[in-house]
Amino acid sequence: MNIKQDFNWVGNEESFVDQPSTVELGTICIGRYGGSSSAGQYKNEDGCFILTDPEQDWEFLILLDAHTSAESAEMIVETFRQQKDKIRNLLSLSINEAFRSLEHFTLNLFQSEDFLEACQRINGETACLIVSRKGKYCWWFSVGDCLFYLHHPELASLGQYQVNQRHFFEWIGQVNTFNQAVPCFSIGTKELRKGVNHLIMTTDGLVECPGEPYIDPKAIFNEFSHSSNKNGVRKLLKRIQDNNVRDSTTIVSWMVAIEEEATIPSE
Repeated sequence: MNIKQDFNWVGNEESFVDQPSTVELGTICIGRYGGSSSAGQYKNEDGCFILTDPEQDWEFLILLDAHTSAESAEMIVETFRQQKDKIRNLLSLSINEAFRSLEHFTLNLFQSEDFLEACQRINGETACLIVSRKGKYCWWFSVGDCLFYLHHPELASLGQYQVNQRHFFEWIGQVNTFNQAVPCFSIGTKELRKGVNHLIMTTDGLVECPGEPYIDPKAIFNEFSHSSNKNGVRKLLKRIQDNNVRDSTTIVSWMVAIEEEATIPSE
């Protein structure tokens, strides 16, 4: 049985201005809201690309937040879409090999002559957050200010929710960090804990909403405490819509149950 699943979307295809939307891809919920026209919004420049293989126990996700135009988000989605068979092959490797190969593949792609030349022919640039989970580990790559959160009771008890740090003035596109003398990006791996781990990727409209209802990551995960994944995402989108957010917001949320023990202190 073929249970591989794909999803890709860019905001210039359908903007979701004034119309929050949720769609499910297996266990993943994708929430999209283009912003409120009453606040001055009229377009959506976010983008999203997802590959999954539940049988091999992995996900590969890209979240994009472009400006000036959606062309940079569109270009990255199309570039990775053309490479999806390669990505699937890399993620079929052992976890350690898969993540090392993904890092090498991603950096080579973004620094390739063809990609850099294509970036000079488009209008605007985009933040880019890539997350891949395989087994009980996550690998992430970030340029710019998209956010990646992880909720698990053991981490929450210590106040830890946010995986990456937002970095401003980093983009891929017409203005491109990979055109600099030294490219600027962040990258890392994360061990998931035993039990249910809740992962969320989001563009910055969620945290920059008027009134800042979700500036504290704990408030984001509270929306899921008595709700399904899809209904939790709907609550997030409804709150920012009610607060008349202008910026577009794209959220990707999913839960992963881990049976293996995680690292604990020796004492």
